[in-house]
Amino acid sequence: MASEKVETIVAGNYMEMEREGEQEDKSQSKISKFFWHGGSVYDAWFSCASNQVAQVLLTLPYSFSQLGMVSGILFQLFYGIMGSWTAYLISVLYVEYRTRKEREKVDFRNHVIQWFEVLDGLLGKHWRNIGLFFNCTFLLFGSVIQLIACASNIYYINDKLDKRTWTYIFGACCATTVFIPSFHNYRIWSFLGLIMTSFTAWYLTIAALVHGQVEGVQHSGPTKMVLYFTGATNILYTFGGHAVTVEIMHAMWKPQKFKLIYLLATGYVLTLTLPSASAMYWAFGDMLLTHSNAFSLLPRTGFRDTAVILMLIHQFITFGFACTPLYFVWEKVIGMHETKSIFKRALARLPVVIPIWFLAIIFPFFGPINSTVGSLLVSFTVYIIPAAAHMITFASASARENAVERPPSILGGWIGHYAINCFVVVWVFVVGFGFGGWASMINFIHQIDTFGLFTKCYQCPPKH
Repeated sequence: MASEKVETIVAGNYMEMEREGEQEDKSQSKISKFFWHGGSVYDAWFSCASNQVAQVLLTLPYSFSQLGMVSGILFQLFYGIMGSWTAYLISVLYVEYRTRKEREKVDFRNHVIQWFEVLDGLLGKHWRNIGLFFNCTFLLFGSVIQLIACASNIYYINDKLDKRTWTYIFGACCATTVFIPSFHNYRIWSFLGLIMTSFTAWYLTIAALVHGQVEGVQHSGPTKMVLYFTGATNILYTFGGHAVTVEIMHAMWKPQKFKLIYLLATGYVLTLTLPSASAMYWAFGDMLLTHSNAFSLLPRTGFRDTAVILMLIHQFITFGFACTPLYFVWEKVIGMHETKSIFKRALARLPVVIPIWFLAIIFPFFGPINSTVGSLLVSFTVYIIPAAAHMITFASASARENAVERPPSILGGWIGHYAINCFVVVWVFVVGFGFGGWASMINFIHQIDTFGLFTKCYQCPPKH
């Protein structure tokens, strides 16, 4: 009975928000709701699935060449499950925090709850500061990666401009995401984004199988420990896209229904990543070690150009996903977060885009940068911190007794939760951050030594 009451409290303000919007013209409201204003379970699923697999779809074949076929498949399954677990933990902590605050009559109608605020409310300012640092830094570089990917992809359609010039152009295009108020407004974009990545994944799979194996193809991976752990951390990064979980939950009318959404989204994403990466590695083998973008090895056709264009649009969407939480943080810092004018908020957000633009020009290393971000930032942001925070939040008997979301008995209750959380923390710290950080930094430094900072056209073939 108590849990039912809590669910009513959690969902209450969302329904009030909806009622406030009913004053608008009905026909306009229906169109707006269909295309623009989403908050259902389905919207959350589309957001999670669309955000999880973006440009990384094009770098997974590169990771398979570093890991080998068997390790590549196993790591995808392993990190897919682990990522779903920590997304579940984040959702539990969000509902716990929000319920406690709403019992204190705190109103979130004009305020978007973020991960660092959840940590602050449950564990104090030190956890807030740690969470804020890792989350913002990861989302910053996540946005940088999307911008680099845009330049890398468009080059395969139009190589008259170098990749650095394309980065300038797409930086300006992506800056328009400042006009999208919140994750409520990504309804149609999330839906279209998932269609785009689905098309691209199946294009890669079919094109690789139709192309067949190149003459003298070799599948020698794994050959070096550095490459092995670099590839593994790229997959860690792939399934660590839930740094925006709290913002997606907050955009739901009933956030307590989020629990299994990320797992279901991961299940669908695996149907895209496993076939495409396996087929590309089967066809091209070790050639992928020097071609981090899968498009670069496939012949130019109408289908490839279509896939490139669709990925460009999707990367614009994913840039918005990664950048929107940064916009929220910046708005809160300068006191603009509760301003109702979209235009004023958009102007206030523009300074956030400038460092992203600059970093994409300094480090245009499409592929290797994913592994570096994965090992140094994703490992803490979405794996270690959520697991450790969950254990500490419910360390006392009274906290466990009064928990809003109790662990299911099928997973061993509280003991099972603590065992899994300990494993996640130790594994990711040792393998993801330790070995992965060592390997990805060596590889990243190698890219700097080979191509240099501010390189004009990373991995571009010589022009005749």
